[in-house]
Amino acid sequence: MFERQRGKGDLGLDFPRAPSDAISVAATFWRTVDRRNFLSNGFAVSAFTTPVTRWLTQPADAATAHHGGRRVGRTDLTELWHAAEEARRWDSKFGGGNWKTSSVTECLRLRAAPLLSGTYTEAIGRELFSATAELSRVAAWAAFDSGRHEEAQRRFVQALRLARAAGDVQAGAYVLTTMSLQTILRGYPREAADMAEGAYERAKHTAAPRVLAFAKLAEARAYGRAGDTNAAGAALGRSEELLASIRPGDRDPEWLSYFTHARLAADATEIYRDLGQPQTARTWNAQAAAMPSGRFTRAVGIRLSILASTHLQDGDLEQSLHVGARALDVLGTVSSARAHGYLRDLATAMEPWKTSNTDVSDFISRARRELAAA
Repeated sequence: MFERQRGKGDLGLDFPRAPSDAISVAATFWRTVDRRNFLSNGFAVSAFTTPVTRWLTQPADAATAHHGGRRVGRTDLTELWHAAEEARRWDSKFGGGNWKTSSVTECLRLRAAPLLSGTYTEAIGRELFSATAELSRVAAWAAFDSGRHEEAQRRFVQALRLARAAGDVQAGAYVLTTMSLQTILRGYPREAADMAEGAYERAKHTAAPRVLAFAKLAEARAYGRAGDTNAAGAALGRSEELLASIRPGDRDPEWLSYFTHARLAADATEIYRDLGQPQTARTWNAQAAAMPSGRFTRAVGIRLSILASTHLQDGDLEQSLHVGARALDVLGTVSSARAHGYLRDLATAMEPWKTSNTDVSDFISRARRELAAA
């Protein structure tokens, strides 16, 4: 039985103590989430309080076998991991609003839910929960990237609970870190810093260096948004150290292989832009240029938008327009409300020059026209 009865508005925000309840809540949520009248686009940082607290208190459940429907085998797990990997690639290249996103939600509803109620050993069950947690996290990130913030929160909560059911502290730390990134970008940097630091501290004795480095990078981003230069620099430095410590043959999760030094440098560009240090930001940007645009289209477009804003901070309108136009070229093919938000912020920052500079006026008009059609 569930711990208490919850209303429709709470569905998906539950973080049940019992793994069996976690399965029931997740399956019910996946069946319901796509109804048009179910979710708004709001964000409530308080909705993360109970899930985060419970995960930090107990990040891993004991392994349990399950006897139910059909037997779950290795082929089923391979299918789920493949679906998650494919969705991550499409998300990076085309944004969270790409048509492949629906395949992830369908996979959760039609494939993962029946498997969770099937028959499996302890070992298969752990990996089943881990794969399903990653699918839910991918779906959450896509929803967030598309501006569906309430849906994203609920999917993140389900991903965190499934990671705990898997006994996978490393996966849970990664989910919690991505939850902190949503919290940063919704305007709660201090709370986000606490979440990222909690993910790091809870997993520092069990997670791979790349996972811990990602948590520290999120912490640095949060402190950058909060204007805390010392804390941001310390967290970023620790992230660099952890990333540099990785050696061939180390235990290293495939699902975080995209997090390289170039990706760290791209985020550092934003951190120092937020701290009002445009020259330092551009130094980091030079290191981020190695990120391949064909694979990470959205990330490259966001970085160019941030770079354009650093030139604006220095009063170099011409260079800001030049880089901003490049960002617009890249992001015109990406379905991402989050990425487009960076360009809209850039256009808004240029507004004071709109009446006196026709190039600025043309850029603002083009940005609004093309982003509206994207």
